[in-house]
Amino acid sequence: MAHSAISQVSVAVPLQTDSSFRRSTFKATSLTFSDKSCISMPSIDLKATRSRSQYIVCMSVQHASKAKVSVSPLSLEDAKEPPLNIYKPKEPYTATIVSVDRIVGPKAPGETCHIVIDHDGNLPYWEGQSYGVVPPGENPKKPGSPHNVRLYSIASTRYGDSFDGKTASLCVRRAVYYDPETGKEDPSKNGVCSNFLCNAKPGDKVKITGPSGKIMLLPENNPNATHIMIGTGTGVAPFRGYLRRMFMESVPMKFNGLAWLFLGVANTDSLLYDDEFTKYLNDYPGNFRYDRALSREQKNNKGGKMYVQDKIEEYSDEIFKLLDEGAHIYFCGLKGMMPGIQDTLKRVAEERGESWEQKLSQLKKNKQWHVEVY
Repeated sequence: MAHSAISQVSVAVPLQTDSSFRRSTFKATSLTFSDKSCISMPSIDLKATRSRSQYIVCMSVQHASKAKVSVSPLSLEDAKEPPLNIYKPKEPYTATIVSVDRIVGPKAPGETCHIVIDHDGNLPYWEGQSYGVVPPGENPKKPGSPHNVRLYSIASTRYGDSFDGKTASLCVRRAVYYDPETGKEDPSKNGVCSNFLCNAKPGDKVKITGPSGKIMLLPENNPNATHIMIGTGTGVAPFRGYLRRMFMESVPMKFNGLAWLFLGVANTDSLLYDDEFTKYLNDYPGNFRYDRALSREQKNNKGGKMYVQDKIEEYSDEIFKLLDEGAHIYFCGLKGMMPGIQDTLKRVAEERGESWEQKLSQLKKNKQWHVEVY
């Protein structure tokens, strides 16, 4: 995977106040320059600074479709063990919100935001880890005490969205509660932390703990390995970090295996980071596969709603073969996703004359099985 030169360009874009512009920063928009070179927005990341009338968007112009973005400091590659719990709940780190962007369309049920946080290099992490967030205010169950920590999977690589090792990104769905009798939103029962994050403005302070977690770390000892990633909704967060490391960034790990992402959401407007993933699919067709399960738009083979487990069943022979060959499989999302997936895998195994319990035990023993649900 060749690394080619990258030059910088600044583009002035008129400021819009609605969410259409904010979401467009994640869309694949090609710009043509005088030298006939093109860029595709998701192949780089944006660092936007707001002025009174415009956004100044700094972009890396890639002169070849597979050019990779330079990152620093490469000393972040030197650690032999992942950083763990540098900051604890009693003494969290105070970071700064860089940006909050709605990344779903108008027809998505609910709102999901991409939140970039500046930790100034003081809270390093590895792909697949989580940050804890302590929302402001008092814990209603423990007057005088802060709120409990909420864990969020990190949606960026260790270099962050600005590629300098000083930021981390979270993918957060705003948790709201609707009274079943009146059908109206009850703000008193809304998610304290998710609403704090989704309402945050650039410059706001946020208390962070961690990083935590080793289950979802991306094994890099074999650059030719297969990684099967299964996520629902914001469970795609760690996989975005994996894929940016594999396909976007110029890092010492030269990935040449297979990454296969299954993403389950409600509808097309609910897809997260879809343009980034689509670009990898176009640029690395031999190394990346991407299957979407849209429960409100697609039907499974039995005529019911299409969920990720239906996609898994559709490709079950291939998935089981890859697992037998040593592939890693990851699951991230709501806890409720796992029973349906486990039932599907068990049924498929039995149809193949295998014991799912024995197979699962072997996968865990071989450290091929990675699950993080919430």
